[in-house]
Amino acid sequence: MPPKRSKSVTSSAGSKKKGKNTESPAQGEKRGHPDDILPMVLTSATQELFGCRADEDVTGESPYKLLKKDDLIQDLKTRAAVSDFSPAKQIVLDYPEDELLLVFDRDFTYDQLFYLVLTPEAKARILNPPQPEAPEVCENEVHKTGRSEPKPWISLGSEQEIEEESFKESREKLWYKFSRVRRKFGAPVCFSESNIDAYMECVPFQDSRFRIKQMQRDFGMQAVPRMQSSSSQTQWKFKRNIFTRYTPRELSDGDKENIHQCENLKHFCNSVTPRVLQALQQEEIMNVFFDDWKALGTAGDDADWSGKVSEGLMLYQAFTDQKYTKDKKISSINWHPTIYGVLAVALTEKKKEEAMDESSAFEFRASHIVFYSFSDPSNPQLLLECPDDIYAFEFCPSDPNIIVGGCVNGQVVLWDISAHVIHLQGTQPGKKYSLNADTFDLDDNKENKTPVVRYCAVSALESSHKAPITDVQWLPPTFEVTKLGLPVENKNNVSVQVVTCSPDCALMFWDVRVTKLLSQSGSDRKQNADQKTSYGVPETFKHLDRTWKPLFKVSLPKIDTGGEYAPLKFSLELYTCNANTGRTKEEANENDDGSKVVPDYSQLRMPSAKTLATLEDFNTKLYIGTEDGEIIYTDWKLVKDDSGRQQSAKPLHCFRTHHWLVNTVQRSPFYKDIILTMGSWNFAIWKEGVMEGPIVTSPCSEQVCTAGCWSPSRPAVFFIGKDDGSIEVWNLLEKTGEPLQVHAHITDAKITCIKAWTASSKQHFLAVTDDLGMVRVLEIPKTLYAPFKSETLSVKKYFKLEEDRLKDFMKRDELWAKQKKEAEKLKKKMDPVKPVKSLTENDEENMKEYNVHLEQEESVLKGLGLWTAPADTEDT
Repeated sequence: MPPKRSKSVTSSAGSKKKGKNTESPAQGEKRGHPDDILPMVLTSATQELFGCRADEDVTGESPYKLLKKDDLIQDLKTRAAVSDFSPAKQIVLDYPEDELLLVFDRDFTYDQLFYLVLTPEAKARILNPPQPEAPEVCENEVHKTGRSEPKPWISLGSEQEIEEESFKESREKLWYKFSRVRRKFGAPVCFSESNIDAYMECVPFQDSRFRIKQMQRDFGMQAVPRMQSSSSQTQWKFKRNIFTRYTPRELSDGDKENIHQCENLKHFCNSVTPRVLQALQQEEIMNVFFDDWKALGTAGDDADWSGKVSEGLMLYQAFTDQKYTKDKKISSINWHPTIYGVLAVALTEKKKEEAMDESSAFEFRASHIVFYSFSDPSNPQLLLECPDDIYAFEFCPSDPNIIVGGCVNGQVVLWDISAHVIHLQGTQPGKKYSLNADTFDLDDNKENKTPVVRYCAVSALESSHKAPITDVQWLPPTFEVTKLGLPVENKNNVSVQVVTCSPDCALMFWDVRVTKLLSQSGSDRKQNADQKTSYGVPETFKHLDRTWKPLFKVSLPKIDTGGEYAPLKFSLELYTCNANTGRTKEEANENDDGSKVVPDYSQLRMPSAKTLATLEDFNTKLYIGTEDGEIIYTDWKLVKDDSGRQQSAKPLHCFRTHHWLVNTVQRSPFYKDIILTMGSWNFAIWKEGVMEGPIVTSPCSEQVCTAGCWSPSRPAVFFIGKDDGSIEVWNLLEKTGEPLQVHAHITDAKITCIKAWTASSKQHFLAVTDDLGMVRVLEIPKTLYAPFKSETLSVKKYFKLEEDRLKDFMKRDELWAKQKKEAEKLKKKMDPVKPVKSLTENDEENMKEYNVHLEQEESVLKGLGLWTAPADTEDT
């Protein structure tokens, strides 16, 4: 064990006179060491050379290392003054034995990590410490202790007092369970400073599962002789029950006595008292505020068959299938554009790493888009086979039988369901239509009655996205783009191009037409016909299968720093042809009539860009939401750099409005320049052309916003899905700071998608999907789909007011910043230049402050009776 410290070190306490700066004995003591050891500093090279590496060769449990004297002498000769043992050179040479003891001082007892034992006596004392002697016990004491016996306890009544004062449990214990959301495990934690005596307060919070509507409120009121109304630039949107009180002006005692003796007051009280008593009696008998008309209901509207008007969302239909949706979640949903009550959902695996049952491995690995119908909710009506899980898909606006989807592996897929339209239109409960053999896959057996449609074409893997496709949209039939991103007229009036985005920092434009006229021989056509009969794959997009490449690619470089943005959702303006493109009226009418005919995509050819007229009044800018919560505004047209090469332009603006993962970027169906974005805990509404930021930003909510969509019939209404399975209904004309309605527990899982659909003028639906693979269709009440009179104009005025408010705030912000800078400059000019103090002056001031601190400390300790005067004599 290490030797004890020497007591030869003298204390400096009391070395200075009273009243001067003194150090405490603990601070002024200088550490020493015995004369028979020498603390040393050994470098890592020396430790490795002599095999005494700290915490490896020598540890706290085995701190001793014997060094050979010859090795130390050889090291002194080799490295001379550079050797770590050079301070002990003479001691090593004069040491009488062949081995010296080196001790690893892990606790830095003598201020160094090692110390060398200089004498053989100290070496023996350290290696063989003396054992403490056991205390002697007298035999008489042992014998006396062994014969002692306890005396019997005699009760004097004290046990009853103890029993009465003791604590006994009178009820069962309460059990509390504390948990947290799993996604918050491993999240970064931010700590802040806190006082020792501080406490954590568990404040009450609103439970989203319960909502109590307050009908009445009691609060104090005071009549005042004067009232003054004032206002400022603040627009108060959130109503609160508040009041302001000031000292009233009281009457004198004489005035009060005169009022009490007034005959008019007595006459008034006598005439009013019977009527007040009668009203109070009626209130006790019945509720005079009861709405009898509302209780009777309304029978004028045929849609309200129940006899009363529903003000909230009501469950209309639910879809699920354990065969295809087990252990999967729904990533995208779309209503069929033309067939009533038919919707399609894309299923993705929730956990790829979960082990799957061998008997059903094929069902779990297979990826599908499932079609459901109101007429048969218990069975899927159609399955679209996918090469991989689909994150986004969309029906073609020109031909609803054509569907495009984006895969997890970055590929773009096309389907043609023309052969199954009759099946979707004529499905009845318990009835299945038999189809030809060429419409089924060979892998489908006779027991599986649900038709499976194979994909027509898939893009080339090397030319596709390098990350999952998170959004896909068809370009409208009113225009198309060239390889340089220039918008040109669409002579066929058919949607032929697709836009996709992915977190690989790119947007891609795709064209489904044939690039050049393909010539096929008779044997090739026969082989293709045989292949169609065998495999049942439509040849609509056979020219694109495995060879499909994007028309052009748009990258998203960051504005101020290096790197690129990672897009998740985007929204582009739907162009409407209202300009003269050089066509005659007959040609326009001819194309309009032809647009009603279902196009044959296999016969469409990509024309030359030279033959198409460029659209001059076209907006090529779009809004994009990223995975970091940013909303960027950029142009998809390619521009030339300094070397003349075509490249993507930098985004025009970038705003960090959401905290993370933007899941919704959608334009209003009523205003082409209004965009709704959603992500993390809030949503924002943007107006295209306003570059200062969002015109409306919601406060942060307790639950994460996972999905959102505009109402297709009311411009002021939109819906928001939450992480806890609830849905919020917002109306900008009634409440702007909180939702109009909150429908809790629509589902027990996270809502992944919501999609509104107008079935008829009196029937509107909202499809809601969750993380468990279930689809719920909610019927929207009339109060939420029937627009008010001039509602479109009112909402437009509201957006205009918000735009003016934002611009006014930005101007005032710039003015305040300018005034602040001017004030700082003026303050610098007015303030005198402070002289720079020397180090001596700073030390004197610090010493004075320290002396004041010592005097305060002494006074406090004296008041507590803990003060001990320092010693006035020095230790010798």
